[in-house]
Amino acid sequence: MAKPNVIELLSGEEIPILFEDRSVIAIDKPAGWMLAPSSWVETGRTLQAALEASIHERAFWARSRNVKFLRYVHRLDAETTGVLLLARSPGAIRSYSALFESRDMEKVYLAVVSRIPARQQWVCHSKLAPHPARKGIIRVDEAHGKEAETEFRLLRSRSGVALLEVHPMTGRTHQIRVHLASEGHPVLGDRLYGSSSQGAEVPLGLRAVALSYKDPFTRRKVTIKAPAEGFLRQFGF
Repeated sequence: MAKPNVIELLSGEEIPILFEDRSVIAIDKPAGWMLAPSSWVETGRTLQAALEASIHERAFWARSRNVKFLRYVHRLDAETTGVLLLARSPGAIRSYSALFESRDMEKVYLAVVSRIPARQQWVCHSKLAPHPARKGIIRVDEAHGKEAETEFRLLRSRSGVALLEVHPMTGRTHQIRVHLASEGHPVLGDRLYGSSSQGAEVPLGLRAVALSYKDPFTRRKVTIKAPAEGFLRQFGF
């Protein structure tokens, strides 16, 4: 029997597999899943815990691949969708984590933002730091923040909203969202850094659409893409 091209969680939810090799599995992460250690109990929507439970129950997707270990290598915000890389061993975690901490991992996102930028292409270098009084909030802090760099390119616009291609060169928490909000172009549906008046029905307009890197073990170039058509239709592009 062929290996399924999805990860089936115990809830019955299926998560598409975009790419796999001996070291990693890349999935198309859906919205609503937090990336946190499996011991984190403040929410039932912890993806790591759900993956481990499915593996423990010997679900067919895992059994057919002899998967006994799987852990996220990097993070996507809970409501951000798209390419998420999962390591199949502790050794792979170390190697791929080093890639994400360097500039050798190319990341591409699509962002739908409020208000149309005046520039076609630009780079934001604003330093970022945790807000001293608001837990979980990141802010621009040029005096005490860490270096952060994000490249933006305007792709399309309509009715006061714009579609951007985004290349984060560093990997700070909430980097894309804070950089855009600080420049007056908050991500649509961002109730932390944008407008709370958009309502809960507006999804976050941020999707990770590609990762590109040189395999740390084989040195081959790997490019992983997530489909963008559904995301574009959802926001009218």
